[in-house]
Parts: sequence; structure tokens; C-alpha cells
Amino acid sequence: MSTSPAHMSEARRYSQLRAHLSYLKLNDAFEALPRVLDQVRTENLSMTAALERLLEIEVEATESRRLAARERFACLPEPWTLSDFDFSAQPGVDEKLIRDLATLRFLDDASNVLFVGPPGVGKTMLSVALGRSAVDAGHRVYFTTAAELAAKCHKAALEGRWKTCMRFFAGPRLLIIDELGYLPLPEDGASALFQVINQRYLKSSTILSTNVGIADWASAFGDATVAAAMLDRLLHRATVVGIDGPSYRLRHHQNHAETLRQGVNARVS
Repeated sequence: MSTSPAHMSEARRYSQLRAHLSYLKLNDAFEALPRVLDQVRTENLSMTAALERLLEIEVEATESRRLAARERFACLPEPWTLSDFDFSAQPGVDEKLIRDLATLRFLDDASNVLFVGPPGVGKTMLSVALGRSAVDAGHRVYFTTAAELAAKCHKAALEGRWKTCMRFFAGPRLLIIDELGYLPLPEDGASALFQVINQRYLKSSTILSTNVGIADWASAFGDATVAAAMLDRLLHRATVVGIDGPSYRLRHHQNHAETLRQGVNARVS
């Protein structure tokens, strides 16, 4: 083994480089360094190209970790994307409008999206798909049902954490509130929902799905004043997507059952 000063200098420099990467917590670059140095020799890379390749590995790993963290925080109930939605199976959905919403331009001016329609028509799936697009684009998203939101707010009030709870729901760039109207809200539920909407008003966007027509909110939530105030803030900057078509969910189940039936028939024949 050579013990020349030049060799020792390169060995020391390599050791110091690894120490620097470790100190800066560039762990993926640290692990990739030997591989990149081998590529420098075999591909005759320049110093600039080698440095760019090393840092690219660290940047990609960092973004992957951040994406995973956003996914965990979002609590999306399914991994649905817009490509999973069969627009041909639900003629009640304006595909052009949904694809425009998928550009996420509505986030730029803190606009809201309201999906209104009977159960099973695809409101939740579209809400989740838009939420997934926002997560992938680097935005903080949080998904909850209206009943879960009301329960969390009620518990926070009892435990003296109301302000903390309001800050939590005010934080995400996009808040998705699903199933409004499916279950009766507790006595203070409508008030808590209004407080959340008010906190986010003109600051960040909310997607809300409901089976209750806008004209029926006052009677559905039992407090005409709160319902009117909530609608006033939601609709000030909003896209209302009314879906009045066949049950997307039942259509999917029927298609799946038909596929299984055809498969059984084919095996029998």
C-alpha cells in the first residue's frame, strides 16, 4: 500500500468530506459518496457534474421524506387520484370543471369547493383526488369528516384546548370536510364548524362535501343564523359542484359483480 504524501492527502480529504456530509446530516449523500466517486472515474465526470449528482441524490431523498410526511398528515382515507375516477360512469359530473380544479388554481386565492349531491355519486372520491393532487404539489392538506371535526372541537373545548384546536384546523393550505349532513351534529357542532370556516375565511381553501342542498342548510343544521353565516363565508369565493346522477358507488359494485359473473361463466363453459 502506498504511503506517499499525495495518497495520504487524498485519503484525508475523502475522510473529511464524509465527516462534513455527516455533520450537515446529508445522510443520503453520505451513503452515495463512494458510488458517485466510482462514477467520476468510470464516466470521467467533471467536478461540477459529480457535485450535482451527489446533491441530486440528497434533494430527491429529502423530497421523498417530505412527501411521505405530508401524506401521513393529510389522513386521506384512500389513495385515489383523478385518474381513478370514471367520468363516463357519472354523467352528473362536469369533467372539464373538475380538471380545472385539479390545476389547484383555487388555492391561490383561497377559494372553496363545495360538492353537493346525494350519497354515492362520487363526492368523496373527487375530494380525495383533489387533496392528493395538492399533497403531491407540496401543500399541507388535512381530511376529516364533519362529525369527526365536531367531536375534536368539542373535546378540545372540554379540555381547555380550544385555541390550539382552532390553530390546527386553520393551518392546512387545504382542509377537506367530508360527509356534512350525513350524521346529525351535536348541539355545538354547527357552531364549531362555523368557527373553523371563519378561521380559514379568505386565508386558505376548504373542500366540503354534503348531501344537503344549500337551500336546506338552515333547517338541516338547526340554527338558521349559523348556517347563513357559514354559507356566506363558504360561498364568497367558491365553486359549487352539483352532482345529480346515478350512484357511482353502486355502478362500480355492479360492474365488479358482472366481471366476476362473467369470469365464473367462462370457467364453467
